[in-house]
Amino acid sequence: MDADVNELIHKLDEGEIKIHQLEQLLGDANLACDVRRKYIETKTNTTLEHIGKYSIDMTQTSQKNIENGIGVVQVPVGVVGPVKINTDDDQISTYVPMATTEGALLASVNRGCSVIRRSGGCSVSIIKNQMTRAPAIKTKNVQEASKLKTWIEDNFKKLKEIAEETTSHGKLLKIDPIAVVGRYVYPRCVYYTGDSMGMNMVTIATEKITQYIEQHNDVDVLALSGNFCVDKKPSAVNLVEGRGKSVVAEVLVPRDVVEKVLKTTTEAIVEVNYSKNLLGSAIGGSYGFNAHFANMIAAVFIACGQDPAHVVEGSLGITSAENDDGDLYFSVSIPDLPVATVGGGTRLETATESLNIMDARGSDKVMRFASIVASVVLAGELSLVGALAAGHLARAHKQLGR
Repeated sequence: MDADVNELIHKLDEGEIKIHQLEQLLGDANLACDVRRKYIETKTNTTLEHIGKYSIDMTQTSQKNIENGIGVVQVPVGVVGPVKINTDDDQISTYVPMATTEGALLASVNRGCSVIRRSGGCSVSIIKNQMTRAPAIKTKNVQEASKLKTWIEDNFKKLKEIAEETTSHGKLLKIDPIAVVGRYVYPRCVYYTGDSMGMNMVTIATEKITQYIEQHNDVDVLALSGNFCVDKKPSAVNLVEGRGKSVVAEVLVPRDVVEKVLKTTTEAIVEVNYSKNLLGSAIGGSYGFNAHFANMIAAVFIACGQDPAHVVEGSLGITSAENDDGDLYFSVSIPDLPVATVGGGTRLETATESLNIMDARGSDKVMRFASIVASVVLAGELSLVGALAAGHLARAHKQLGR
């Protein structure tokens, strides 16, 4: 075996075979991963001992999740909770896995979960469930651009029919807004995608729509994604219109819980939230009027096989805090949370186990999962804003040696 591996490494070095051809040549994705890793070790004079230690099967992973695999990066995983949640249809109490290298994060979120439990649980509502794709289309002039906008609006029923022929799960909800910039038109196609995050689904469906548009109009589709989607970038349109799951979570924290657990007052938390999350974010031109949505979303995403690039979208949103007759009303609004419980990275063995902890894997589980993510964001925001109000942030990091 070693002789065979050395021969393959030699052929790779000489360019007789390409690094991406190993799976096809060997017929074994796990072996191909091992050979490629040894080749990289040889070329870079490094030892990849830990990257090479993993338990997942690379067979499907190499087909659906990554190319040119050499192993796996390990990120520490912990749990917080249980967090108690009241949704529109269910009551949930669950531990939540989070993967991160940021010390004190899980300790802080766990404190927020405790506050939520002591307050009788949080309430979560899913406002929207939609994924978008917006092509860039070039017309001859502004008059033709305006005509195309009207044509798309007038032919929505036919475009919907064409799009839905490509999927058994997706539904084209609307094409709106349709932006016109000079002679360029950007129709924002909005889809329901069920339990999948849906980017592949809506891309394929939108391609069929653009083909029909080109057939019936004298236009050029320049790009299937014209950045008005907006995918994996901060944007005002996603903050307002929503993308993925749009979720709101709230909790009413009794005054005595604020004082005993968060070691501060309702009035102090309200003022810190106003000065930091609202005014501070405004003066900075931020699209995220919150303390650290991205922290919790990234940690849950990594643990649960979500696309980590969508953390930038999840970071959008608003944290609000109000004095409710001495008690603390606290909420997070997350308009853009692209999550899935089927497809993509959710099939990875570690992601499957993490989702199983929350009973959030598979069909008909995505709303449960989105609600859990929102509740963890709420817990993390509540704890951090409370720590800032109490002057405890630096002290906590110092005590935990971070």
